[in-house]
Amino acid sequence: MKLYALLRRGVVDQNPVFVQLLALCPLLAVTTSAANAVTMGLSTTAVMMGACLIISIFRKFFLNEIRIAAFVVIVASFVTILQFMLEVYAPPGINEALGIYIPLIVVNCILFARIEGFASKNKVLPSLVDAFGMGVGFTLGLTTVGIIREFFGAGSIFGFEILTDSNSLVLTMIMAPGAFFTLGAIVMARKFIVERRKRGE
Repeated sequence: MKLYALLRRGVVDQNPVFVQLLALCPLLAVTTSAANAVTMGLSTTAVMMGACLIISIFRKFFLNEIRIAAFVVIVASFVTILQFMLEVYAPPGINEALGIYIPLIVVNCILFARIEGFASKNKVLPSLVDAFGMGVGFTLGLTTVGIIREFFGAGSIFGFEILTDSNSLVLTMIMAPGAFFTLGAIVMARKFIVERRKRGE
């Protein structure tokens, strides 16, 4: 598969949030604000690329009996490094807001799907592009949901106040159901657009 096709697959064709509907746990928890969503998406992308790089390089050396355990150790190492970096460099409040969801990247289903399904079977460059594409797709998915929820629920985007009238806010959007309402609306809109394009061809 060509590198562009790999990139497009992760961002558009097989977007992990809007097409595969994976990682709904962080989607539900961290998209109350756009800043949290971006940080979570970029953090997952960084871990995914680092883990896929190492696993692709050493893919021929993993014994089948210890393959999964080795993958978990590699991912956990990158997550630990990420946690230390967030504690030092993340803007105030973001690290606390993400809380337990950063350590839970270790068991992120998107990440292990790319490791087991692609990086462990392919060369370094395609593995990196695949991981980057899926990471960007995941980040875009979280950020889109985060922007919509923050705007309608808090009247701001990335912390910048836009709606000053509190009566116009929909507080449900920053609660748990808001994530599912938003995701459902986006998936439905995407499906409608795809079907319209198919009928137009």
